[in-house]
Amino acid sequence: MTTAKICGLSTPATLDAAIRHGASHVGFVFFPASPRHVTFDKAAELAARVPGHVAKVGVFVDPEDEMLEQAIASAALGVLQLHKVTPARAAAIRARFGIELWVAVAVRTRGDLDGAHAFVGVADRILYDAKTPDSAALPGGMGLRFDWDLLDEFRHPLRWALSGGLDPTNVAEAIRRTGAELVDVSSGVESEPGTKDEARIAAFLKAVAAL
Repeated sequence: MTTAKICGLSTPATLDAAIRHGASHVGFVFFPASPRHVTFDKAAELAARVPGHVAKVGVFVDPEDEMLEQAIASAALGVLQLHKVTPARAAAIRARFGIELWVAVAVRTRGDLDGAHAFVGVADRILYDAKTPDSAALPGGMGLRFDWDLLDEFRHPLRWALSGGLDPTNVAEAIRRTGAELVDVSSGVESEPGTKDEARIAAFLKAVAAL
């Protein structure tokens, strides 16, 4: 059965909607440049609403140890999701914090997928996300999708999740097409950047559960 992470949650109402409709993971973004960024205090407030069966994921872009320490303490994170990190940096983070680690691999071409191999023995899961333009301020959350055909016959070196451009209308096709065991959505369930929509969250999770 495919499970789903709703990422970039920042209000009690949308967090509650994600939990109520069956999200397996909820994501809090700790990246000030993002419209989905939450402060440590806000993260603590939200994390207190999350039941034990739902995993709390902190999302970071090449973070310093101090940010990780504060985020883990404030939100009682169970997973660290890292963007734009080297294998060496990811290994150092894993050694220091000992928390489940996901690493995002940005994909535009088949060759990009090979970046996943560098994280064997370091990451617990690879998150395949669409590669953003070089000029983009954000590494994700822009609604971009990569060609799912690139995953055909690719031998995944680790457990993995599919991200990038997913929404309530295409997530069922994405799962059928790729066999993803976990799907991750952010902008695809928003009414505008950074503003989650409860109805879209419900529709997305319903589409995943129907498979």
